[in-house]
Amino acid sequence: MKLYCLSGHPTLPCNVLKFKSTTIMLDCGLDMTSTLNFLPLPLVQSPRLSNLPGWSLKDGNAFLDKTELIDLSTVDVILISNYHCMMALPYITEHTGFTGTVYATEPTVQIGRLLMEELVNFIERVPKAQSASLWKNKDIQRLLPSPLKDAVEVSTWRRCYTMQEVNSALSKIQLVGYSQKIELFGAVQVTPLSSGYALGSSNWIIQSHYEKVSYVSGSSLLTTHPQPMDQASLKNSDVLVLTGLTQIPTANPDGMVGEFCSNLALTVRNGGNVLVPCYPSGVIYDLLECLYQYIDSAGLSNIPFYFISPVANSSLEFSQIFAEWLCHNKQTKVYLPEPPFPHAELIQTNKLKHYPSLHGDFSSDFRQPCVVFTGHPSLRFGDVVHFMELWGKSSLNTVIFTEPDFSYLEALAPYQPLAMKCIYCPIDTRLNFIQVSKLLKEVQPLHVVCPEQYTQPPPAQSHRMDLMIDCQPPAMSYRRAEVLALPFKRRYEKIEIMPELADSLVPMEIKPGISLATVSAVLHTKDNKHVLQPPPRPTQPTGGKKRKRASDDIPDCKVLKPLLSGSIPVEQFVQALEKHGFSDIKVEDTAKGHIVLLQEAETLIQIEEDSTHIICDNDEMLRVRLRDLVLKFLQKF
Repeated sequence: MKLYCLSGHPTLPCNVLKFKSTTIMLDCGLDMTSTLNFLPLPLVQSPRLSNLPGWSLKDGNAFLDKTELIDLSTVDVILISNYHCMMALPYITEHTGFTGTVYATEPTVQIGRLLMEELVNFIERVPKAQSASLWKNKDIQRLLPSPLKDAVEVSTWRRCYTMQEVNSALSKIQLVGYSQKIELFGAVQVTPLSSGYALGSSNWIIQSHYEKVSYVSGSSLLTTHPQPMDQASLKNSDVLVLTGLTQIPTANPDGMVGEFCSNLALTVRNGGNVLVPCYPSGVIYDLLECLYQYIDSAGLSNIPFYFISPVANSSLEFSQIFAEWLCHNKQTKVYLPEPPFPHAELIQTNKLKHYPSLHGDFSSDFRQPCVVFTGHPSLRFGDVVHFMELWGKSSLNTVIFTEPDFSYLEALAPYQPLAMKCIYCPIDTRLNFIQVSKLLKEVQPLHVVCPEQYTQPPPAQSHRMDLMIDCQPPAMSYRRAEVLALPFKRRYEKIEIMPELADSLVPMEIKPGISLATVSAVLHTKDNKHVLQPPPRPTQPTGGKKRKRASDDIPDCKVLKPLLSGSIPVEQFVQALEKHGFSDIKVEDTAKGHIVLLQEAETLIQIEEDSTHIICDNDEMLRVRLRDLVLKFLQKF
């Protein structure tokens, strides 16, 4: 059993597991932090951004991690944990020779489609200037300023995929439900479990008849809008692969939401605008729900909230229709019937308005002060670039960062000097190290495997020994571009036996409660299923011909020798030898058993736990006599 690590980003994982002749890719996250190396893409020409020394984002906008470690055309299936971990899917399904099946839940697929569609829209709607690629040459790259000269394997950076590639990739996905058991070629069975992190997010159980591997990625124990995490099904795992923990272990999500609301209220009361760079799904649902409960008490009832995204309408609608994937409280609202999320009421009362872009209706409806939710969190493309340019010069305005995926200081770099206030309230509901330690104690896997980053404190807080995984035995770690041999070997295989063959067996008791039976059969293997079948019967003789023996019809047929069981008591064996005329007998003890020396006959009998050897010089009659004496102490069947 081997694990190949293709991604160096633990919250955007891409691993490949080889187990029982199947090759399974676990997630295909896309690390987009490389976009921070480029200048923003403004919707309208920006003289200030154009005059900045640096590189435009036209050449590339995504980082596709190390795939030469393994031939991706050999991957049988891809298991997706959540919609953030499928953003690299078109690169794999459309450009690597992959011909397998992808498994994911329906909300994961639909919201993943929205994220990809928004990304493609943000990139394609900006007119392309000339692209530069010569800088990717290593000799030129090392002459560039940081961080470009230090960027790893820039030759693997890729242009953004197209919607045609997105649709083709999504067509290869097979929808699954929680606890649904899926057979992979008869070798293993995979099962998705609720991970509690996002709509449709999953952990995966990969098991054979005798082995069990759990893949835990992007999980949460907090009570938010998704179904709660299924922990019980993770018990009795031989190997637990753990990734996708919180990126900000020292920040409490509830505290961050409180800071978000109070900073938002303070800004708009003072006549300023609030900009929230965000993804079109996920945390935004929880933020809108908190604001729904907060705006009246904070006196914000007259403040407009705008959600701007090419997929804003679809995202808000999807969140209301995936009732079976929601937590119990929200499911019960559906049957009342009421919308499970309160942002439906915000829309009905015109407190929340959503638009596909800045153009069109938004221009005529726009009024200030206001709160704008829009993407992209990197501040490198999307409508957020326009608002940063529009509001950045006033200290009345505030930008609040809630997504932890990008360094907010690096994201703000191209916009400096900046007068607007910047607030960092990262909200990450994924497991922290205290929760992980408790979870591992409860499910007790034999082995834990995780990214190297989780086995040591963060570099900036090297004294915080509590910010690392603590388990017994210690977790095995892996790093990007590494192949890890997992400490687990298959010992058993399930074999079925045909009824007619089973009916012919005659067990013999060799010990109290233990019976054995010999079997002569043919092992038939197909689709990783093994069946013992009766051996071929000898052909019946035709008229007049001499009847043949079975061994003549089946060339490889051999006369079956009886099986022997039991142990040889040395003292009784020596007495039997003396009764049969052997004298001058000497017994020596060895590490594995005993040696009986017949000195007069110059013969040696070696008795061990699993074998007996009779060594004499060219005296076959003597050897047969001694063999018969040995057999008297053993059972035959």
